[in-house]
Amino acid sequence: MKHLTFLLLCAAFMGLAFTNPTSNAVVVYKVDTSASTVKWTAAKVTGKHFGKVPIKVGTLELNKTKLVGASFEVNMAALTVEDGGGNERLRGHLTADDFFATEKHPSASFKATKITAKDKVGNYTVVGDMTIKNITKSITFDANLSMAGGKATGKATIKLDRTDYDIKFRSGKFFPDLGDKLIYDEFELEVNLVAGK
Repeated sequence: MKHLTFLLLCAAFMGLAFTNPTSNAVVVYKVDTSASTVKWTAAKVTGKHFGKVPIKVGTLELNKTKLVGASFEVNMAALTVEDGGGNERLRGHLTADDFFATEKHPSASFKATKITAKDKVGNYTVVGDMTIKNITKSITFDANLSMAGGKATGKATIKLDRTDYDIKFRSGKFFPDLGDKLIYDEFELEVNLVAGK
């Protein structure tokens, strides 16, 4: 009887040993910073401005082809303005204390805390922590993941309220009667992350 019990235990152990351990494994894809972009757009009463923020580092985490994690960090001190005349003057203003105070806070970052698949074609709802000027807020947005040529591409449009991050310059919430000098509180990030193993 003891011999039979020993054989059964051995069989169970061998069964576990040869079960594919990678079936639920998470694979980390590193973001290719040269192929990836974060574009910002901000609007005011008299028009809008846009540019890019260079990506320093980022990852997409996949279980097979399912997105289970995501993070990225951008270089706020190197943000660009690309919409026309006066770009360098505006860039100087955006990096100053009125806006992103990049000398004190040179980076901004995002890390997902919950990712839920919406369907089977790569659409997700992402919840995560966005940190700007050392202030962290939980945000929610929709994202898409696609796979091609061994690379994963994550795309999302993220809308943020700048006043959540202590950016109050010409905000209607804090300064009434600004007229055409009003700058809208909401700004947008178009994120395109291309990542490989």
